Amino acid sequence: MKKIFTHIKILAGAREEAPLLRGNDLQKLPVIENAFLSVVDGMIDSYGKMNDLPSDIQKVSVEINCTGKCILPAWVDSHTHLVYAGSREEEFVMKLQGRSYAEIASSGGGILNSARRLEKTSEEELLQSALKRLEGLIKLGTGAIEIKSGYGLSTAAELKMLRVIKKIKEIAPIPVKATFLGAHSYPEAYKENHEGYLQEIIEEMLPVIAEEKLADYIDAFCEQGFFSAADTDRICKAGARYGLQPKLHVNQLHSVGGIEIGIENNAVSLDHLETLNEEEIALLGSFAGCSTLLPTAAFFLRMPYQPARQLIDAGAAVTLASDHNPGSSPSGNMNFVAAISCIQMKMMPDEVINASTINGAYAMGVQEQVGSITKGKKANLILTKEINSLPFLFYSFGSNLIDEVYINGEETKNVSLL
Repeated sequence: MKKIFTHIKILAGAREEAPLLRGNDLQKLPVIENAFLSVVDGMIDSYGKMNDLPSDIQKVSVEINCTGKCILPAWVDSHTHLVYAGSREEEFVMKLQGRSYAEIASSGGGILNSARRLEKTSEEELLQSALKRLEGLIKLGTGAIEIKSGYGLSTAAELKMLRVIKKIKEIAPIPVKATFLGAHSYPEAYKENHEGYLQEIIEEMLPVIAEEKLADYIDAFCEQGFFSAADTDRICKAGARYGLQPKLHVNQLHSVGGIEIGIENNAVSLDHLETLNEEEIALLGSFAGCSTLLPTAAFFLRMPYQPARQLIDAGAAVTLASDHNPGSSPSGNMNFVAAISCIQMKMMPDEVINASTINGAYAMGVQEQVGSITKGKKANLILTKEINSLPFLFYSFGSNLIDEVYINGEETKNVSLL
């Protein structure tokens, strides 16, 4: 089926080539004013100025008049924990009372709280709740998503999570990538035996994950009180034996050497990065992969925001993602991620769009499918309401300015994944 969007006020992110954007290149957002976009069988077919619209295309297409509206690539959310059992608003109240993330975790809250709940939840229940969340996020503009395990913390429960993610891949209309995060926290049973849990991850979990093809990437929470740099290095190397490239949690609360380990192990992405020194910023400036910032986690935890401007100035390939999870970022709304990145991290609107689309696609390995308006890519698109300009999307952060989200060229207003 052919579909043509006409009289688009601004078509953003239209690229013949779509490389990973680093440093000052992040500001380069190609736009076409008064544009058309042609979609054939769910794929981007052609685009350009309305004056150059071939008459034969218009005659055989379903036309969508976009006067006053803009189109940009759907958001790519390259870091989420979308599969979990239940919310943790009681910990939210504890935070308001002044208790820190580390204090809540040490008293049995945090990740261990989610692990206890997940153990008691069936695979089908996890699947249904995750699909409901994903459906909502797609309607908010997310056109590709990465999902981690990490709330299992036992062989059976981690495999359960990854099997749920595999089912989501089969059902979801958008690209989904799975990341194995068994090294999210040391479970209670291994509180005094960290080596025993590392061996379970490496010797019991990974062989089954590889056999069933349950993961695309491997991750570890490299942090003081969680997994050391040496632990993380072992996990990365074990994953590499099964073809799993790292996507790592590093430098959220402390600097413990995770960046160096990630670079040494050819990580696709190094994520969080709230706590950085000048040397680490310089390292990320020359790091071949993505530096993924999760500002809504900093917002929710009332932490200092990531030094986005310094990273961009250093030449880093900055990426933005939601970190959607029940404990530290209970929202996957990429529109808010984008707005807060402008408002609190002083990123420019064009930088934010690029970091949330094409760079996000590189951070989860789907750059050939989504992330830009490029011929042959999926027509995963955000159609805005009538707006003054692209910066208005982030200036007016409390308003829903999305008119419609198209996934594979189809409207999602009435789509149900359940």
